[in-house]
This record gives sequence, structure tokens and C-alpha cells, in this order.
Amino acid sequence: MANPRYAKRMDVCGTETAFEMLAKARALEAQGKHVVHLEIGEPDFDTPAYIKNAAIKALNAGYTHYTPAAGIAQVRETVAEYVSKTRNIPVDPDEVVVTPGAKPIMSFVMLALVDEGDEVIYPNPGYPIYESMINFTGGTPVPIPLKEELDFRLDVEELAQKITPKTRLIVLNSPHNPTGGILSRKDLERLAELIEGKDIFVLSDEIYSRIIYDGEHISLASLPGMKEQVIILDGFSKTYAMTGWRLGYGVMKKELASKVTKLQVNFTSCSAAFVQMAGMEALKGPQDDVEKMVQEFRRRRDVIVHGLNGIPGVTCTLPKGAFYAFPNVKSFKRPAKEIADYLLNEAGVAVLSGTAFGTFGEGYLRLSYANSVENIQEALRRIKESLARFS
Repeated sequence: MANPRYAKRMDVCGTETAFEMLAKARALEAQGKHVVHLEIGEPDFDTPAYIKNAAIKALNAGYTHYTPAAGIAQVRETVAEYVSKTRNIPVDPDEVVVTPGAKPIMSFVMLALVDEGDEVIYPNPGYPIYESMINFTGGTPVPIPLKEELDFRLDVEELAQKITPKTRLIVLNSPHNPTGGILSRKDLERLAELIEGKDIFVLSDEIYSRIIYDGEHISLASLPGMKEQVIILDGFSKTYAMTGWRLGYGVMKKELASKVTKLQVNFTSCSAAFVQMAGMEALKGPQDDVEKMVQEFRRRRDVIVHGLNGIPGVTCTLPKGAFYAFPNVKSFKRPAKEIADYLLNEAGVAVLSGTAFGTFGEGYLRLSYANSVENIQEALRRIKESLARFS
């Protein structure tokens, strides 16, 4: 077949530039170049031993078969208890859907809620799959810019101007990828005023809720009257260094949970049984490893932000959560992608252009500090030397 025809929807299906940059970096490494990796949003810690042991125990106990599509009953009960405790809201196990990774919650919710022409408001710069899935489902993407002068918090009053009768879904992400910004209680209270009682859902991406340095994590679902309109997206990848395990979950009203479960039946059947059992143990077991990881991320954050602010032409705000720095490189008056490519090829440092997260990311770079302090310091040295020659 010379010229196969593909579905038109594939033309609007996006990707994650982090994996493309990783491939470029690996190609350079194969040629003998040493590269410091600051592009991938993945904890560099190992999954805690008690979680791995729980998976081994589950495998030996025969957890190798299909499970109910929404998840094993006792796993959903554990998730419900955990979310009830951490968000201070009552959660029924029937409001929980366990998925292979948290990303399916994003996709399934949009497929269940968004018809062609419905508007979805989402943060920009933001996780690129938001916009990709809005387009893929036929929705109309409505970006809300995150601004450095607001510490990359959502400007709720600007968002208010974007709400129309066609608004079906609002996407929140706090702590935020790629900026590390966090929504305040005041921001969330104002948003609640804007949408309460309206036919608008909020997808609250809280995957970084445990990786927070300043203030506290507040879920919109915790505010009075909001639980019915909020879908909490969370998972195990970031908090427990379980990226390769592929385990996440959504918490939402029962009617929507049943529709998301139906989509899971069609797309994935269920999450792996032994992985679900490991995830249950992650939530029930000791949390010392999580606390140690966050402390180390805080140390790395301080090193990388201080170092970036010491590079002529670069400024960087202090992220309050997640594990990303989002430095401003506008003074170089060159496209951010060009700067990112230059740093990879000339300095051997893999970073991402802010535009990998949307058009409003122009003028910024994203650096993941999920790497050792020694490697971060070496990257900073290389960046400083290379940018001094950049023209």
C-alpha cells in the first residue's frame, strides 16, 4: 500500500516532547557525548522496597488475572479512605476508578464529557496531553495563560472571562507541571463561586499533591459544594517513584465513574492485579520514603534555582511544588526551542523548551531536577559557559 489513509483524528493527536528530547540525548550518548538529563519528569529514586515486596507477594498469591474493570474492591476501598483523609471529604469506593497510569483518567473523562464544539479551559503552559486530548475528543481548547508575575498561579479573574455557555470542562493542575506553581485557597474559593451549580466539571490533576514545599495542598473538591463537580486525578508514579508500574486513579461522582469504567472496559479492560495490590500497600504502608524524597527534591530545588539565577540573562522563580524549574530566558531574544537544542548539542545538557508545554511557554525552559545535586551542579556549570557564547 503506497499511500495509506489514516483517521483524521490522528492529525490532532499530540505527543510529549520530553521523550523526543530523550531520544536525541540518547543518540548523542551513543556517539560518545556525555549528557546530563534534566528533561524527563521522573523521580530518579527507586520504588520503596515494601511496595516491591507487596508486588512479589501478590504475584506469588496468584494476582495474575483480570480484575473488575474499575479495580479490585479492597484497592478501591483503600483509595477511597486515603482520599477521604487527605482531602477531608467523604469518598465511596464506587466513586473510584483505578487505571493503568493516571493518564487514562484524563482521556476517559474527556471522552465521557466533551462533545464536538464543547469548550475546555486548560492551563498553558501545561501538561501537553491536556491540549492533545481536547483536540482528539473534538473539543475546543481554550488556553488560560499562566504568568510569571503571579508565580505561575492561575488568574481566576481572567479565567472567569473565558467561561461561556459552551464551557464543559476546566482543567486544573496544582502543583503545576511545568512551572511548580500552586493554587491558593483564595484562588480555589473564587473558582468555586464561578462554577457552583453550573453544568461545568473540573478535572483536578493532583498527581504532584505530595511533592510540595511551601504552603499546603488544597483540592477544589474539598471546598463546600464542589465534590460533585470535581474529578480528582491522582496516582502513584510521582509520589512513590512508580512511573513504570502504570497505576493511577480517578475520584468522581458515581454516575461519571460508571461511564469512565465502561471506557476502561473498551480500552484497557483493567489495571494489572499485582500492581493494584502493590499500590494499595503504598498507601497503607510507611511514608518515610516519600518524605525523604521530598526533602531531597527541596534541596535540589534550592541548588538549581540559585544556580540558574546566577547565570547572566537567566532568571528563575522558586517553584512551590513538583520537581521542575521554569527559568526565563527571554533576554537571549531567541526561540526557546533553539536554546534548548543548543544546550543539548553544545553543552550536553538535555532540557525542554517552554513551548513543549504550549505557546505561552515561549521564552522559558523546563528543567527537571530529578537528578543528583552533583549532576545538577555540572549542568549549571555547562549551561553558564555555553550561554556565555550563545549569540
